[in-house]
Amino acid sequence: MPEAPKGGLATANYTLTEKNKNALQFIEDVTSNPDQVQKQILAEILSQNASVEYLNRHGLSGHTDRETFKKLIPVVTYEDLHDDITRIANGDKSAILSSHPISEFLTSSGTSGGERKLMPTIEDELKRRSFLYSLLMPVMNQFVPGLDKGKGMYFLFIKSEAKTPGGLVARPVLTSYYKSPHFQERPYDPYTNYTSPNETILCPDSYQSMYSQMLCGLCLNQEVLRVGAVFASGFIRAIRFLEKNWGLLTRDIRTGSLNSGITDPLVRESVMKILKPDPSLADFIEHECSIKSWQGIITRLWPNTKYVDVIVTGSMAQYIPTLDYYSNGLPLVCTMYASSECYFGVNLNPLCSPSEVAYTIIPTMAYFEFLPVNRAASSVGPVTRESGKENLQLVDLADVKLGQEYELVVTTYAGLYRYRVGDILKVVGFKNKAPQFSFIRRKNVALSIDSDKTDEVELHKAVENAVNHLGPFNATLTEYTSYADTTTIPGHYVIFWEVSENGLNMIPASVFEDCCLTIEESLNSVYRQGRASDKSIGPLEIKTVENGTFDKLMDYAISLGASINQYKTPRCVKYKPIVELLNAKVVSSYFSPKCPKWFPGHKQWTG
Repeated sequence: MPEAPKGGLATANYTLTEKNKNALQFIEDVTSNPDQVQKQILAEILSQNASVEYLNRHGLSGHTDRETFKKLIPVVTYEDLHDDITRIANGDKSAILSSHPISEFLTSSGTSGGERKLMPTIEDELKRRSFLYSLLMPVMNQFVPGLDKGKGMYFLFIKSEAKTPGGLVARPVLTSYYKSPHFQERPYDPYTNYTSPNETILCPDSYQSMYSQMLCGLCLNQEVLRVGAVFASGFIRAIRFLEKNWGLLTRDIRTGSLNSGITDPLVRESVMKILKPDPSLADFIEHECSIKSWQGIITRLWPNTKYVDVIVTGSMAQYIPTLDYYSNGLPLVCTMYASSECYFGVNLNPLCSPSEVAYTIIPTMAYFEFLPVNRAASSVGPVTRESGKENLQLVDLADVKLGQEYELVVTTYAGLYRYRVGDILKVVGFKNKAPQFSFIRRKNVALSIDSDKTDEVELHKAVENAVNHLGPFNATLTEYTSYADTTTIPGHYVIFWEVSENGLNMIPASVFEDCCLTIEESLNSVYRQGRASDKSIGPLEIKTVENGTFDKLMDYAISLGASINQYKTPRCVKYKPIVELLNAKVVSSYFSPKCPKWFPGHKQWTG
């Protein structure tokens, strides 16, 4: 290997080149022999956790081989682990799931019984997650070189956290990462050089955080080479915020003084290091924002931007047209695939179209198995004595088949063993011998606007609760369906109701508004936090439709080939012609009059 050149920038460039080279070589190595890597990872996890109660309970003590592991350890869901997790949450410090102390819980946006799931994690997991982040920009640099010459304008936020009865912090995975030394004390890296100071990201007030991050991004507009947020919905909210507040922002830039509404002292101090009087920049922003059409506003205000870095797979795909409008068709880049349970993999072809995004699972992150979806409903194999459940026949990472869909199952260092994540993936290709997956959907999710996930069962219970308001008027709900309306910013749930009014008195608007609020109050805490705290979801809307509308919906479905004997009303619709049919029959529209109740504390954690 050649000797590193001496001195300043040359040394930095050499180090960056070597770092990129090493990261890419690592990907080559682990994808060339994924099965051997996976065997080693499983043995390491089982050896590290050999003494834990959960593995001993299932008779695995002392065994680290894959065959015995698969024979003895059942495939589980969150409900199967609920009692163990509740013990940990209540303060039991014994080695129940992990030999390492549980450092905190990560709150999953997937819900269980209408509330957040608590995912145990350990300190070492932060290192693993940070390592996966370190692979992203070396991959990106192959396609868009020179990203080290400028900054990234990313809108990143923390969310509220709470403590379990046993004193462990419970918070979203990204909040955990942003508050960790791995993020806050990261050494200088041109790839993690953001326009937003750490203090603005860590500000708990969502308005002050958004305002200060947007202001810094505008002040440094010529240096911005890439823009983004975690989800597409979050980035669109940032643009909407700019639409509403550009007058205040330009005034700050013109005068070099920060809006008095930004009261957090750490935020003010960090922003004032960037904010300087710049009347010409203020004039430029004012001119661009005053133009009636905001098409291409991203490339107009940040002219050197090369791509938009957001998640647009799964339910986020509904935001693609809006992003294209604001960005003048800049590439929409999905860089990685991760969840609260585990970080999984990276997109090795980041400039592909959103419909072709495929993630290569990095086999060192955890031990991965895959449940073929056509067998998930009717599992096969012997019944395990411990759980009384059938032993599902899972496929290893190296054995998945091209074109097949699978449900992802993980075994992690932090104490999840053969855990069903609930994500449905499809094998669309290979990197060396490692499969590449497209994200198909989240299992059982009917509605989603941001990080919320509402399934049909939960929606149905919420509607049932709301219908009670119609009783005094001798009215009944004939039929209903729903869809996630993302034409508004933020997006919101729409419920189409066909109501049969049998009484003599008309139903007042206030009653339907109460129905809206009751539905919201009945939904899970992730949804309610999005409405009440994060403001990432708009008020729920009930649209009443003409009598006979759902008969017409059935006729339309049959005309497309549905069987009249098997037809049932879909509880969620996405197909544009169906949404248009329903909207054409709307008689009246009502919105939830206020936010549903939401508290950071989580009583359900006590079990």
